[in-house]
Amino acid sequence: MSHDPIAESVLDLLRDADPDVATIINAEQERQASTIELIASENHVSPAVMHAMGTCLTNKYAEGYPGARYYGGCEHHDRIETLARERAKQLFGARFANVQPHSGAQANMAAFMAAMKPGETFASLVLKDGGHLSHGMKINFSGTFYTPVHYPLHYDESHPDFERIDYEACREVCVEHKPKVILCGYSAYPREIDFARFRAIADEAGALLVADIAHIAGLVAAGVHPSPFPHAHIVTTTTHKTLRGPRGGLVLTNDEELAKKIDRSLFPGVQGGPLMHIIGAKAVAFGEALKPDFKDYAKRVVANAQALANGLIEKGYRITSGGTDNHLMLVDLRARDAELTGADAEKWLEAAGVITNKNGIPDDPRPPRITSGLRLGSPAVTTRGFGADEMRRIAGWIDTVLGSKGEDGATRQVREEVRELCAAFPLPGSAAPARA
Repeated sequence: MSHDPIAESVLDLLRDADPDVATIINAEQERQASTIELIASENHVSPAVMHAMGTCLTNKYAEGYPGARYYGGCEHHDRIETLARERAKQLFGARFANVQPHSGAQANMAAFMAAMKPGETFASLVLKDGGHLSHGMKINFSGTFYTPVHYPLHYDESHPDFERIDYEACREVCVEHKPKVILCGYSAYPREIDFARFRAIADEAGALLVADIAHIAGLVAAGVHPSPFPHAHIVTTTTHKTLRGPRGGLVLTNDEELAKKIDRSLFPGVQGGPLMHIIGAKAVAFGEALKPDFKDYAKRVVANAQALANGLIEKGYRITSGGTDNHLMLVDLRARDAELTGADAEKWLEAAGVITNKNGIPDDPRPPRITSGLRLGSPAVTTRGFGADEMRRIAGWIDTVLGSKGEDGATRQVREEVRELCAAFPLPGSAAPARA
């Protein structure tokens, strides 16, 4: 239960105005407080970020950009958007920033529209090996209005870079197909990305390099992962994963002409009025990420991911590519039990209070709704204050639940232990329990 006085006052208001909604929100608050969040794309925002989203900024239409709005009364919205822009530029070392995308997918849409004409070709990672739906999925805008070609991971188990990006194969694909854009940055890739090597391939192929750093943005901002700048022509990201901000997107570039095209592509190209309350919360989150303690947070995110990966390896699980350099890992469940599926593992672990998501592993023989793997991440638990000891305990709980195949007794026991641990590490803004 949260002890944030603002959150409590909001719930009190909702209980009077709409008790049905209040009941659901309260239940979700309790769920988050009492479970371990291991979904790599999720995090717990600070009270300041959360409450910035619930302000009067939501009442205003602010179509356009600062100094060029289509409605009157935008003086303060110009100021908050400019502040968010300036902080984003400082955070990532970029000359231009567009903070209006509602999501990472819309940030990618704007980047595509700025860089390509409909039907033109772009290159991205084979989607089932860690790409995103906006990187060329057939029924997504990226696969419907543009022509994707794909580069692979190394599939040869004897290769030292097994399950890592095959840069030479990427080069061959791009030299052959001459794509307008080469896309790098992924949803389920646990290793560092060599942006300089991608830029060399892009230059040889005559392409623009677009880096989608949605997952690793917080690590990049903190200097824990190499930056896509100065190599990438365009950088897109979400703001709600390792960056620990509100749900939304961001586009960055150092090229003035591309910046103009991106602005036009986003508005009026794919969006109307921006979500100004979310932009206000982005400004808060960027400000938090500029503080020195965020660098320590990002380092602990990586250390915790590695501790969890090592703990699982010790229990007999296989981590794809042999480990992780960032905040996430892909667990090949078949090494522990050939019959174990990601769908079963996700369900059983949720019953035990450990929240994960099923995920395909490279060259997975099972379909996306079943999968042979789990994707696990450390951003949210690191926000709560977990360290290496807690990550090793989590590895043990995962093994207990999966080893029992979700047996009720084992699951209930782990659920109670998870509750106890969560009570000792309350969510941001919650009061810590008294300790003896």
